[in-house]
Amino acid sequence: MAQHDGPSGDISGVRFLTVAEVASVMRVSKMTVYRLVHNGELPAVRVGRSFRVEEKDVDEYLRSSFYDAG
Repeated sequence: MAQHDGPSGDISGVRFLTVAEVASVMRVSKMTVYRLVHNGELPAVRVGRSFRVEEKDVDEYLRSSFYDAG
């Protein structure tokens, strides 16, 4: 079976996290996650009245948030 790339790509392997799961991974409150989503800093998909965030987007956000305090 061929994998699709591009706009109509195969998302069967994508792992989506709830806001509560993202908050737990990032060790922040759910309100902080909602703020990041609404500010456009963390991409999310709206499903009904809730949001789902791709696990890779959480990883990328955390990786890009590191800074050198020295």
